[in-house]
Amino acid sequence: MFIVRVVFEVGRGFTLRSIAPFCLVFLLALASTTTAQDVSNYRLSPNDVLDFKVFQEDDLAAQVRVAGDGTAIFPLIGSVNLSGKTVAEATAILRQRYLNGYLVNPQVSLIVQAYAKRTFTVLGQVQRPGTYELIGDQTIALLEAIGMAGGYTRIADPGNITIRRRENGQDQVTRFNAKRDKSSLLSQITVRPGDIINVGESIF
Repeated sequence: MFIVRVVFEVGRGFTLRSIAPFCLVFLLALASTTTAQDVSNYRLSPNDVLDFKVFQEDDLAAQVRVAGDGTAIFPLIGSVNLSGKTVAEATAILRQRYLNGYLVNPQVSLIVQAYAKRTFTVLGQVQRPGTYELIGDQTIALLEAIGMAGGYTRIADPGNITIRRRENGQDQVTRFNAKRDKSSLLSQITVRPGDIINVGESIF
């Protein structure tokens, strides 16, 4: 309705300059909605900093950091495991903990104030070897990660790509052949924080 109204008013003598502020407000509102949707899917991880509040309970307000084991310490209830939970899931868990003998109908607010750095490394025959950051809950595919590093060099061997990943305290190495494997398959290979990608050198 807003857009239709603007077009109608322009036809009656309004200039584009006069409606520019309204368009800007509309675009900012749309961007805010998109950002909120993206953040809602974010899953908490170690080193995230959280702003915690309970309505009308100012003494419980705190800024907490998620520890390496995925737990965070809150007033009254102590340690709570939040790793891998969305903000909505974490809020529900905290509310339930405060309901259990502490508060009546607590209105809990939880906001991610600072996201933990999530990085991966690309080495070997790429144009810009180095460490790259995943923003928020961003996920990227293997070939996209190589593209972020500038793509292959002239002597790269796309048939010899490895990902070194630490799982359950052990390093695991997985090999990929971008010459042979279909792009649809490679697009399903998601890079995780801490991954080390290596592009081999062609022997020819």
